[in-house]
Amino acid sequence: MKNRDIPADAEATAVAVLGWLANEPEMLSRFLALSGVQPQQLRQAVNDPAFLAGMLEFLMQHEPTLMAFCSATDTKPETVVEAYHRYAGPSFDSADV
Repeated sequence: MKNRDIPADAEATAVAVLGWLANEPEMLSRFLALSGVQPQQLRQAVNDPAFLAGMLEFLMQHEPTLMAFCSATDTKPETVVEAYHRYAGPSFDSADV
């Protein structure tokens, strides 16, 4: 899957998450440590749909972090989940299979 296959609203959500993480140094450090991505690799990584799916998944796996992002950006949690599914593709438990 290439980024051009991703709807604009999912891209906007991923960009918002990345921007929010950039302003949350502790959270960004934790995400980078878990993902194995080095700070200097971020510019290249943002072109990888799998990286963006992982970033969205990171947010979704910790409800307080998800809610902090949603509160700070006036985003519904469902919007983050939808963006994740757009980047990750259908799963066995989704209706898209």
